[in-house]
Amino acid sequence: MNAAPLFLMTSLALVGSPGPNTLSLTAIGAAFGTRQGVPYMIGLNLGMVVVVALVGSGLWAMMLSSPGVAPVVTVVASAYLLYLAFRIATAPPLGATAVPGRAPGLSPGVMLSLTNPKAYVAVAAVVSRYTLMPGQPVTDEVVKGALFLALVVIVNVAWLAAGSLLGRTVTNPRVGRLVNLGFAGLLVVSVLAAFLA
Repeated sequence: MNAAPLFLMTSLALVGSPGPNTLSLTAIGAAFGTRQGVPYMIGLNLGMVVVVALVGSGLWAMMLSSPGVAPVVTVVASAYLLYLAFRIATAPPLGATAVPGRAPGLSPGVMLSLTNPKAYVAVAAVVSRYTLMPGQPVTDEVVKGALFLALVVIVNVAWLAAGSLLGRTVTNPRVGRLVNLGFAGLLVVSVLAAFLA
């Protein structure tokens, strides 16, 4: 378990850095509040369980090696991220006096994790780089997956809380609209970055 601290630090850096999951979660916390954002956060976490299982088992690499699959996955993932950016951009502005609409729920959260290219890259980077249980490959993958998912949950709670705090702090609807548009713009940039990478 000598590699555990490095594994945890690398995982935290990858999971905690801004990306589609964290940006969307913060935007939803800001636009709709913590309580309405929890189902979406649970969906993100459940989706990450599937991502970790796909990458850790090697199934994701097998799927991508099939001819024509990678471009289709990229287009579908990008389209979904752009849709989510639209939902965030058109959400009621922070500080608005009107009651906000409904936040995206469990299913959109699962879908985002499953279509988020950064999620697969982050999992692959730490799973392939570190060995925590030498000589026990199955146990090693399970332990790494469990630790990674624990960090995902902690980080997602922090990003949702930060967004909710931002939503309570911003009282001017014009500034709130700019914040929503900023989060949406960052999601669009993350889609462009996936195509340029």
